[in-house]
Amino acid sequence: MNHIKTLAASALVAVTATAGAAQDKVMIGEPSWPGAKIMANVIGQVIENRLGGEVGYAPGANAVIFAAMDGGRGDIDVHPDVWLPNQASFTDEYVDQKGTVSLSSGSYEGRSGFCTPTYMAEEHNIKSVFDLGTPMAQELFDANGDGKGEIWVGASGWASTNVHKVKVRDYGIETFLEPTTEDETVFYARLKDAIDQEQGVVFYCYKPHYVHALYDVTMIEEPPHNPDEYMMVSADQDADWFNKSKITSGDQVKTVRVAYSNSLNDRNSAAASFLANIDMNADELSKLTYEVVVQGNEIDAVVSDWIAANGDIVDGWLGLN
Repeated sequence: MNHIKTLAASALVAVTATAGAAQDKVMIGEPSWPGAKIMANVIGQVIENRLGGEVGYAPGANAVIFAAMDGGRGDIDVHPDVWLPNQASFTDEYVDQKGTVSLSSGSYEGRSGFCTPTYMAEEHNIKSVFDLGTPMAQELFDANGDGKGEIWVGASGWASTNVHKVKVRDYGIETFLEPTTEDETVFYARLKDAIDQEQGVVFYCYKPHYVHALYDVTMIEEPPHNPDEYMMVSADQDADWFNKSKITSGDQVKTVRVAYSNSLNDRNSAAASFLANIDMNADELSKLTYEVVVQGNEIDAVVSDWIAANGDIVDGWLGLN
């Protein structure tokens, strides 16, 4: 009987190995923001360690990743962190129209807007975005001494950056604060210095993000989202997007999903099935982001520990419970 069990187990290992060998390598897109890098690593480790597959990582902006997924050649197969409706122009084209990309059924909630350190909000009664469109704000947020304040609206290449450029204009902030678009790493180094010295700083922010655990910051109020007052034209649809857009209300609460090339259904069906079911909790992702960015731990180790401690969640993604 034991001999039969051994033969059966050996046969199962052989079949699993053969099936694994038949699956193509999965290339995971890696956008620049920390949450996306962590999600990319979560996906990669599950494919490698639970599905026995091979993965690679490919840094790139949203447009590049979606175009590669559309091509279906395996250059990039996965976008790990698709914020909707921010990236709706891409999902409209590749998911809804062309049908070359799919979205995960699971998602987590994201929020975005502008933040300032709580000491600024309380000492200067900055509660609303309209408090930023004032001579007082111009003086408070003038870090470089040129007579005009600054407001960081995000990094170049982020869909949200163009949205917040339009907001800064249409809320009347631009007259007093100049929108800046430096890289996130550069800005957060400047943010640390400003907060250490209790200086004025105002910036694009979103949840989940480690900044809310690292510093005491306040999200500035905006008018409630109104689709009639929120018209954003995508830069990849119209070169005159800035002039044709108009936003005078806050963002929708975001739904964040994983996107993957439909070519994986044939090239690596196990990975495609997993990606269709993956889910994530925003609070869990914030904790992971904090461990990586603030505490300086390696992404691989942080993600590995999280997966080991959350086997039931991962089993659910893999359809095992």
